[in-house]
Amino acid sequence: MTASENMTTVDVAVFGAGAGGMTAALVCALQGLDVLLCEKSPQVGGTTATSAGTIWIPGTQQARRAGMADTIADARRYLDAIIRTADDRREIYLNTGGDVVEYLDRHSEVKFSVYAKHPDYLANRPGSTIAGRALAPLPFDGRLLGADFDLLRPPIGEFMALGGMMIGRDDIEPLTRPFGSLASFRKAASLVWRQMKDRLKHRRGTRLLMGNALAARLFYSLRRKGVPVWLNASLQELMLDGGRVSGAVVQVDGEPRRIVARRGVVLATGGFGGSVERLNDHVRPKLAHAVAFAGAEGDGMRIARAVGAAIEDDHETPVFWTPVSETGWLNGGRGAYPHLALDRAKPGLIAVNAAGRRFGDEAVSYHDFVLGMHRSHETVPTIPAWLVCDRAFIGKYGLGRIPPGRRRWHWAVRSGYLAEADTIDGLAGKIGVEAAGLRASIEQNNRFAKTGEDEAFGKGSTEFDRNNGDPRHQPNPCLGPIAAPPYYAMAVYPSTLGSSVGLKADADGRVLDAGAKPIAGLYACGNDMASIMRGTYPGPGITLGPALVFGYRAAMAIAADRN
Repeated sequence: MTASENMTTVDVAVFGAGAGGMTAALVCALQGLDVLLCEKSPQVGGTTATSAGTIWIPGTQQARRAGMADTIADARRYLDAIIRTADDRREIYLNTGGDVVEYLDRHSEVKFSVYAKHPDYLANRPGSTIAGRALAPLPFDGRLLGADFDLLRPPIGEFMALGGMMIGRDDIEPLTRPFGSLASFRKAASLVWRQMKDRLKHRRGTRLLMGNALAARLFYSLRRKGVPVWLNASLQELMLDGGRVSGAVVQVDGEPRRIVARRGVVLATGGFGGSVERLNDHVRPKLAHAVAFAGAEGDGMRIARAVGAAIEDDHETPVFWTPVSETGWLNGGRGAYPHLALDRAKPGLIAVNAAGRRFGDEAVSYHDFVLGMHRSHETVPTIPAWLVCDRAFIGKYGLGRIPPGRRRWHWAVRSGYLAEADTIDGLAGKIGVEAAGLRASIEQNNRFAKTGEDEAFGKGSTEFDRNNGDPRHQPNPCLGPIAAPPYYAMAVYPSTLGSSVGLKADADGRVLDAGAKPIAGLYACGNDMASIMRGTYPGPGITLGPALVFGYRAAMAIAADRN
């Protein structure tokens, strides 16, 4: 191959095909730039494709059209109460976010709707709201992608059923209790029939929801604009010309290629949240699991540092956390089930440490639950923590990978995923916690369940807690008794949804050096850019929202730069 055959010249080269990278590439194309998108893996979507897909963006037309009274001023007050360090990008984010959502809605297939109710995670802080800031991507028909459907990363196996069918939160009740009502039966029958037809032609279901729908909508929009996407294209190094980043060297299917980028290079490789090794450079105690896309190994950060980029690492915590249970026995899974919102907040469950004692409100956000595990672990072993309940709880609400509505789960006990005992002392012995502490914790929980008030940790006292509880259960939708044997326990461990620490950048995504000066021609977005939330977790979608906004802003800055 000659040197000219080995070289490609474009206006913009984008690395990483998650939400940030695909948004940056799409907006560049919409603005008339010649753009090339490179993805190191064989499929697009990254962590976005396996996520819930929610974006946290205040001040959108979707919220206003739904009659929600939220304001940018309230959102600013809320973030200021949570994030201690000032950041100019945060104000730009608040003022730009709604425009970005509207731009994508007008010019692409990237569409969102506002949740009727989705409270901020720290609902007791000033400026918080119960709805209006969280938006969900509209479902997408994967059949529209044609042959490209196989190039879209599927959700993790832990979140699919019936040979690859995606299940949304509103699907759980009809599928687990199809004979509960005529409406439930019709919806369950429709879902199963669609899945059966899909499997005749596809490896999995084509009814795409959540993050898979967002990734598909971005990919579909890129295809419609004719943006070339190189898969198996791994970034190796950045090229410099007179101090300006002028392109990159990549490996494409093992062959070296040079890309000349006349206007700029955008890094959106996903941060380091998918690499246990890289994560353990930043966190203690060390981790065994990472839920994020395994290809997010810190490539963008490492390669940018080689040309002088600075890292912003003064965050409250370097990553965004979630508790997970181990599912190594599940074919097609990542080996970890994220306990996000479907079980911990329900009535009749407590979480305990090795002393058998509760260590916090089980219904708080996944991020704050793990922070509570870490605080408890400083004095009492809390890794793993144990989710404890009875048979009635699992039958009604499910637990981890065990869906609700099941009558038997011997497989989970046999595999070690679930511990079972006929007595509380017997359960304590099986999981290695103090029996007296576990008995006392269950007795206390049962007293609280009667009064409806958790006097120890306030479970069910916030809008966020109650939203994830059982609204049919009174007096507190998050408190219920652990009443009758057999008793069960499931181990949960800290894991991560993505990284917060990342490349220092300005509000247009320009990567900065140690002197806070932009490195000409180099931009970052997504988890490669240090999070504006600085290790805090104010609400759902605080990684994907900024990924879209700063991917857009980087593209617009490149389009406006005529140098």
